[in-house]
Formats: sequence, C-alpha cells, structure tokens
Amino acid sequence: MLKVVEETNTTLIEQIPNTRPIPVEILFSSRGRIKIIRLLAECGELNISEIARRTQLNHSTTRRHLLFLERAKLVQEKTFGRIRIYRYKIENLRALALRRFIELWEKSE
Repeated sequence: MLKVVEETNTTLIEQIPNTRPIPVEILFSSRGRIKIIRLLAECGELNISEIARRTQLNHSTTRRHLLFLERAKLVQEKTFGRIRIYRYKIENLRALALRRFIELWEKSE
C-alpha cells in the first residue's frame, strides 16, 4: 500500500518501487501533468521550453512533471547537446491507450 505524505511529484514517485507501474490516481493527480500528457499525445515531441510555454507552467514545474512521466514510461527524453526533446512514447501500450482516451474524450459531448 502506498503512503502519500505530500502532494509533490518527487515524494509520490519516490514511494513507488521501480518494478511497479504508477497508479492511475497518482498519474492524474496534477492538472499540470495532464496538460503535458495531452500536449505531447497530440504533438508527439517538443522541447521543454515549448512544453512549458504551451502549458503555461514554469520550467522547473514542467521538468518535474516530465521526470515523473519518464518514470511512468509515457515520455522519453532525447538530448541533442543542450537541447532536450521530450517524445510521447506511442509504442507504450499505456501511452497509446491514454492518447486514444484523450482523443475520445475531446471528441464526444
């Protein structure tokens, strides 16, 4: 059983063993994280500055959420020198299902 002490990404992620998937309620517990998931599911890949700008989150918050999503295996970081690109991992079955859920949710009334 997970014991959630704080509502910070670092605390939540540290409490989950690497061998276990992140519980869905923790994944969806942050509006900022949901904004990032939705954006990357739609765009495929973006750099961290563009993600922060489009989601209206500051850089450090965006970075924290992206680290969380990397741990959840929903995004992958690619580095080109100083540039970090985050790619939505559509080959991950959970990421694909999540993208389909978002598409379905946004198209229905």
